Amino acid sequence: MTAFVDTNVLIRHLTGDPPAQARMATRYLDQASQLLLPDLIFAEVAYVLESYYEVARLQIAEILRSLLAFRALRVVDDVLLQRAVELYEAYGLDFADAYLVASAERTGVGVVASFDRGIDRVGTVAREEPT
Repeated sequence: MTAFVDTNVLIRHLTGDPPAQARMATRYLDQASQLLLPDLIFAEVAYVLESYYEVARLQIAEILRSLLAFRALRVVDDVLLQRAVELYEAYGLDFADAYLVASAERTGVGVVASFDRGIDRVGTVAREEPT
């Protein structure tokens, strides 16, 4: 069966919290043949781990890479998400900004409209500040 997977299923599996739901989530993921993982949900996993569970950035990057490698999970653009994880880890951007930079690179647009000066650290895209 194919299904879209929600953030809470992944978070329960990854954190073991709460234990009863974590066991159900893990069992479900182990038995799944194909789960669709939208980019929004992928980003939300990073956000929840960082903000609520206070997981370290390097560990979150490792977790995100493990999700991309999980046999049953399917994403639209694996290369884009891998690059977003790389930017998130290497440049200290929040995941949304890392995703924007990766998208600007991948599409060839090359420009991100943002007030966030952290994007300037990357150097592969231009940041255009609204005036």
